[in-house]
Amino acid sequence: MKVVLFCGGYGMRMRNGTASDVPKPMQMVGPRPLIWHVMRYYAHFGHTEFILCLGYGAHHIKDFFLNYAETTSNDFVLKGGRAELLSTDISDWSITFVQTGIESPIGERLRRVRPHLDGDEMFLANYADVLTDAPLPDIIERFSASEAGASMMVVPPQSSFHCVELDEVGMVGSITAVSEMPLWENGGYFVLRQEVFDHIPENGDLVADGCGELAKRGRLLAYPYRGFWKPTDTVKERAALDEAYAHGQRPWALWENEREAAWTA
Repeated sequence: MKVVLFCGGYGMRMRNGTASDVPKPMQMVGPRPLIWHVMRYYAHFGHTEFILCLGYGAHHIKDFFLNYAETTSNDFVLKGGRAELLSTDISDWSITFVQTGIESPIGERLRRVRPHLDGDEMFLANYADVLTDAPLPDIIERFSASEAGASMMVVPPQSSFHCVELDEVGMVGSITAVSEMPLWENGGYFVLRQEVFDHIPENGDLVADGCGELAKRGRLLAYPYRGFWKPTDTVKERAALDEAYAHGQRPWALWENEREAAWTA
């Protein structure tokens, strides 16, 4: 199944006051950028056809893959000055690079890569900046068994704030952590049918327009997930993931579990 990745936004909250034109999906977690971790997640489940919706800082993403260093994340033997790889990351990947505009909203980016989907009835989509260990085969299976036009993974609110309930005279009746409220947030992992294009106007948005209209029609399926899910909207969140990676805490790296199982077999 093809995977559409939205990786052309400015990522202003990730800048930390710098003038760098590196797009958010190219921020590093361990020795590889965020977009690589997301792609490895999909490839782990056999989905290796990627369509990258490029925009701001596109040359950074192109250069990374055009000059991809396999030895950074794979074992190898050095003979006669040449590296003989013992494993590979991307040799079986197909990556289509599409410039979808600097200012384009997500929905418009999706519209502009539609020809590259080759008419496939179902495809995957992702913001390329959120890491998870969610069971992708189950997400796809549930969606395939439904008649919905789109599936959106939803997660509990991530805010550390508390909501306060007041009475008529301003006395506090209760205090509840946002994360404990019966609310869900968009988790950024989508399974879509071609039907979604019927509801995204020119320069429209995937969620507000496409998914919003499908929801009104009772055709948007949610996949609630309470497991590992971490966004990287800010410098602090990216740094926390990088630190976790350095300490071997990588629940999203399901491919590493597979490799370890092979070693111990």
